[in-house]
Amino acid sequence: MAPQQTGSRKRKAPAAEAGAGSSASRGLAAAAATPEYGEGLLLPKKQKRPAARRSLLRYLKGREVGALGCAGPRGFEGELRAYAVHKLPALLTERELALGTLNKVFASQWLNARQVVCGTKCNTLFVVDVHSSHITRIPLLRDRAPVLARDQPSCGIHAIELNPSKTLLATGGENPNSLAVYQLPTLDPVCLGDRLGHKDWIFAIAWMSDTVVVSGSRDGTVALWRVDPDMCHGSIAWHNDVGLPVYAHIHPKDIETIPRASTSPTNRKVRALAFSGKNEELGAVSLDGYFHLWKARSTLCRLLSVRLPYCRENVCLTYCDELSLYAVGSQSHVSFLDPRQRQQNVRPLCSREGGTGVRSLSFYEHIITIGTGHGSLLFYDIRAQKFLEERASASPGSSPGPRGRKLKLTSGRGWLNHDDLWVNYFGGVDEFPNALYTHCYNWPEMKLFVAGGPLPSGLHGNYAGLWS
Repeated sequence: MAPQQTGSRKRKAPAAEAGAGSSASRGLAAAAATPEYGEGLLLPKKQKRPAARRSLLRYLKGREVGALGCAGPRGFEGELRAYAVHKLPALLTERELALGTLNKVFASQWLNARQVVCGTKCNTLFVVDVHSSHITRIPLLRDRAPVLARDQPSCGIHAIELNPSKTLLATGGENPNSLAVYQLPTLDPVCLGDRLGHKDWIFAIAWMSDTVVVSGSRDGTVALWRVDPDMCHGSIAWHNDVGLPVYAHIHPKDIETIPRASTSPTNRKVRALAFSGKNEELGAVSLDGYFHLWKARSTLCRLLSVRLPYCRENVCLTYCDELSLYAVGSQSHVSFLDPRQRQQNVRPLCSREGGTGVRSLSFYEHIITIGTGHGSLLFYDIRAQKFLEERASASPGSSPGPRGRKLKLTSGRGWLNHDDLWVNYFGGVDEFPNALYTHCYNWPEMKLFVAGGPLPSGLHGNYAGLWS
């Protein structure tokens, strides 16, 4: 054992400051050691910062009264949000919403605290009030030239996206090859991209800024469109003599073609897009099993195309800014890609839902929400690299803990049309799981809107639910 030191507890200034690494601090130490300053003079110690009070009650109380300096410790709001994101899924309960006889909801976005805008397979754009279930249909924008293409009864509206400031909404037009833009919150028409654009259905949309939007189509192209701000500020006559709305007809500023793959040269259909504002990059997934990346500024410049590890039914894509990570949904897996890493650090996850496919994905914080083709919602913690688990109910004398079983929320029955096809081809089976084609969160109010319909393409039906 080292001998115990005794004697004066005063610091010897030269020794204390010998490793300071600064000429100013060495000079001060030398001066303090001279008789002129007196023997044993102590240098002032660096003041310690007071420990932050990490009381949730104090934080909420301070925020409630708006007290100066009571905004909470740095990072406390982030920690609180991450905690809520992790715990919310296990607390959600479903309330089904009646959508009448509409067929399969493919896309949805929250407009405000009680309204969600949706698009369906039967080419209907509507707003549903999640409190009253009241539905308001929105007129679709019509091409200037008559559409000579073949009848397209099975297409529908596959994408709805709001710009960053939530002042514009982009979706499909009456012709599913055209891009329609509406003004928010009024949903007045602004413009229609029907000139020199796509030659097949639009499957995906992503906003790059408040006035620049990108669309991806089954024709194997990605188009960049620019919305003139004057269109949104009343410089165009919005109604004609009979009171019908008038809107501009625009053409794309740039079009990029998906490169042909040797494995599937004819199947370059673009199914999903995701934009990284931080890196100014646009990611896309095509049905030939490839992920594509462009530098996205005033034009699109392709950076790479990589083969996905799971190539069947790649129909959804999302991006996490915090982790700089893309997630791609396929028939039974979710694959993760960081374009800057040669070796991917996050292993793919298997949904284990009977091969019915991953139909919708969303990132928030470190949790990814997965909507499957079997009517279930799964939640995956990307940091822990495992699914969230169910929690056992608390019993007297014990605290609730994980059961070890994957947390899975199952959707309600929805509505199914009992038509001749249902009778003849599906044997009159009364209940089919609903594919969850779309979901969107309202995080301020801790609500989740989920919608879809029966997975078999010939069946007519719908499902919508509010989870809160």
